[in-house]
Amino acid sequence: MGRKLLAGILGGLAFFAWSSIAHMATGLGETGFQEIPNEQAVLGAMKASIPNDGLYFFPGTGVPNPTHADRMAAMQKKAEQHYVGPQGILIYHPAKPMALDMGQLGKELATNIVQVLLVVFLLAQTSLTSFAARWRFATAAGVLAAISTNVSYWTFYGFPTSYTLATICSIAMGFVCAGLVVAAMVKPAAGASSARRAAA
Repeated sequence: MGRKLLAGILGGLAFFAWSSIAHMATGLGETGFQEIPNEQAVLGAMKASIPNDGLYFFPGTGVPNPTHADRMAAMQKKAEQHYVGPQGILIYHPAKPMALDMGQLGKELATNIVQVLLVVFLLAQTSLTSFAARWRFATAAGVLAAISTNVSYWTFYGFPTSYTLATICSIAMGFVCAGLVVAAMVKPAAGASSARRAAA
């Protein structure tokens, strides 16, 4: 158990190191983003109109604190009116510092370690005996994690294709790096190895 825990921590550190390189040195983290034209005027209007942090969807319903039924009715009405835009989602923070802080980095590192620990848990249930097979398993788990939400955001919310592909590649490569550590440290249980040899 101690070796598996260590594999998860070291693999998470490898994942975090790759993510840092990807965002700070390669520009992958900026792919798909654009500057807002006439930004100062737009930001001034946003500050005057949107006082609170939040995840906003537009066009809205026009109803304060809308229910699910209100949202569905508004969508149906817009469809009947052949509404074609503008529409989108907005993650908004009216007064958030630009600089990264240790709390954010700590959360990201903790998330990477938990992700890799889950891969370690799944890998430990297998009887994969070769390093290559264990590495492929960890990489496949990473591809699954990378596409699970990003493709849905691309499909339903219109996230840019370039952003979606860059994010998938960044996450998948994180698991490629973590997988090298995990594959080297996590071996099948003795019982599983014996059962596989007996079956052969």
